[in-house]
Amino acid sequence: MWCEEMVKPPRGLRHRTKKLLRKRVRERGGVPPLSRIMIEYRVGDRVYIVADPAVHKAMPHRRYHGKVGVVVGKRGRAYEVEVRVGGKVKKLFLLPEHMRPAFQVSERVESMVKRLRELAQLSKKARKLMLEALRKSGG
Repeated sequence: MWCEEMVKPPRGLRHRTKKLLRKRVRERGGVPPLSRIMIEYRVGDRVYIVADPAVHKAMPHRRYHGKVGVVVGKRGRAYEVEVRVGGKVKKLFLLPEHMRPAFQVSERVESMVKRLRELAQLSKKARKLMLEALRKSGG
């Protein structure tokens, strides 16, 4: 009979990802937390690859979900991450929304706060110099 042939099921990029690409109730929504996006990764940093289902750009394939990679470069907003899969080394291009740090973030945050304080002091000094220049010029 002609109807005995079965149709092959679809095997798309997000095939069998119903449980894998799911957020917890409190994390739901389109915008990921800023604390995750604002971390600046450096070359050599180790990161966990955890795909954020709300952000479709630069989303890794499900086979890389949960793997640990090493940052090897940056392209615009995205990072180049090398991952070992079996005996091969793959290079992925990921946005920071799909990455979580596998290192201590507190040291990185302290250095950023220190830089911001230095910049604030420099801007105060520059403001004082500008005011003095305006006073001397008679303005």
